[in-house]
Formats: sequence, structure tokens, C-alpha cells
Amino acid sequence: MNPAERIEAASSFLLQSPPGEINDVLNDVRNIISDDDSLHEGVLPSLKEYNITQFMTVDVPGTDHQSIVSDAARVEATGEGQERFIDPRSKTSFLFDHLSLEASDSQPVEPDADSEPFRSALEKATLTYLEAHFHDGVTSVFSSKETTNQFTIQIVANKYNPANYWAGRWRSEYIINLSDNTVKGKVLVNVHYYEQGNVQLSTTHTISLSLPTAVVTSSPASSASKILALIEDEEGKYQTSLNDAYQEMGEKTFKGLRRALPLTRQKIDWDKVLGYKLGAELASSKGMFGGS
Repeated sequence: MNPAERIEAASSFLLQSPPGEINDVLNDVRNIISDDDSLHEGVLPSLKEYNITQFMTVDVPGTDHQSIVSDAARVEATGEGQERFIDPRSKTSFLFDHLSLEASDSQPVEPDADSEPFRSALEKATLTYLEAHFHDGVTSVFSSKETTNQFTIQIVANKYNPANYWAGRWRSEYIINLSDNTVKGKVLVNVHYYEQGNVQLSTTHTISLSLPTAVVTSSPASSASKILALIEDEEGKYQTSLNDAYQEMGEKTFKGLRRALPLTRQKIDWDKVLGYKLGAELASSKGMFGGS
């Protein structure tokens, strides 16, 4: 494999990195490239793409909150692996380094006077929703740079548990268009489980809503609260559908992957298996199971 092919392979690995494991993957591919300068230069475009699409979060200088690095937040590229992004909540912009994942050089930004009242109301309603439903979640709410009466809500929540060999990320994005009274969004969920194996779940769910006239013509605070109530209902239904899918997988799909009887010739008590704690209890009970 020549150097260019190695860089291409390394970039592909990075783009498929599970939540919270980008640094681990980067360290692993370093062994493939064996040249840090070539590695950083070659995979930098993939790192940028990963950070943007995965809604990487960063501590905003001078504030007590985090902001999302995304296309909606991008202001300008400055070279050397850095780009400037906006944090509407603190009305500042900052430099973000795609290699170190750190922010610097915070500068004040003057918001658009016409869109700021509604954007601010959306942000307040989203923060209330976030606190109620997402553990350590982060949100950023943007007004469109090109189109009036258009706003973007982004939410990301990460949960990393390397001690128990799993990690997960929830991302959702909603574009609110007050000109045509619509909300269009998507929810992306990625879960990685890697105890004695390597299993990933990746899902995308699209949402399209029409806003009643009463919602759009209300005050900014009232309208924002009603929009978040609609989002809450949609995300709640999707969460329920995921839970149902997991239950069906446990009761049907995974059963079908194994022979009817293990090597012991005794039926498996699947209800008991589903109740086992991962790790020690499964390991101590593995005599029940035969090979697949």
C-alpha cells in the first residue's frame, strides 16, 4: 500500500469513528502512516468533516457553556486546521482547532436585530427542553445567514462509558421556516458496543411538520414554546420506536441467530439471559451457550 492509499484508508477509518473514540482511532491509524506530519496533513479534511457532521462540542472562551461546531455555526476558514464559528448564545465567535478540538480568540458578534428576538426565544425554549430530556446535552440555535425568517436548532448529547465498553451519541437538527410555516428536521443516533465484540447501531429519522397559523402568529416566547412542544412529541415517539425495536431484537432477532439448542441440549431461558448483567455474569454463565 503506497502512502496515498494509506492516507485514504486512515481518512475512511476516521470518518467511521464511533462516538467519543476519534482520538483512539487517530492513534491507531498513526501506526499505519508512521509519519505524523503526513498524517495530520492528509487526514485533516476528514477530521474537519467528522467534527462538523458529528456536532462536535467545545467550551466557549469566557463562558460557562459549550457550543456546537457545525455548518450552521461556521463563519470562515482561517487555514492551518482552524475555522471560525459563532456561538449565538454568548454573541461571540471563536477559532476552533480541528486537531486539538479547542477554541480560542473569542470576539463579540452583533446579532441581526430583526431575527434575534425569535432566535433568542427559540434558544430559551430549547434549553428548557434540553434540561428536561438530555443528560449533559448541548444546543445551539442559529438564525439563517442567507434567508430571513429561518432558524436552525441543533442538539447533541453524548454518553461515553469506556469502562463498560459502550458509547452513544444523539444528534438532532431542525430548520424552522416562518415564511412557509414548516419545521423540517432529522434525528441521528449512533451507539457503539464493544465488549468481546464490535457492534454499532446507526439510525436516521426525518421529521416534517406544518405549523398552525396560531403558532406562527403568537408572541416569540409562545411560538417558540409551541414549536418545542411539537419537537418533543416527535422525538418522544421516535425514542419509543427505538425502545420497541430493541425489545424485538432481544426477543426475536437475536434468538434467530443461534441454534435452537446449545451444546448442552438444554433450552435457553431467554428471559433470564436478558436479565443478566453484562460482563461478569455472562462470562460466568457462558457454559450454557454453544457456538453459533
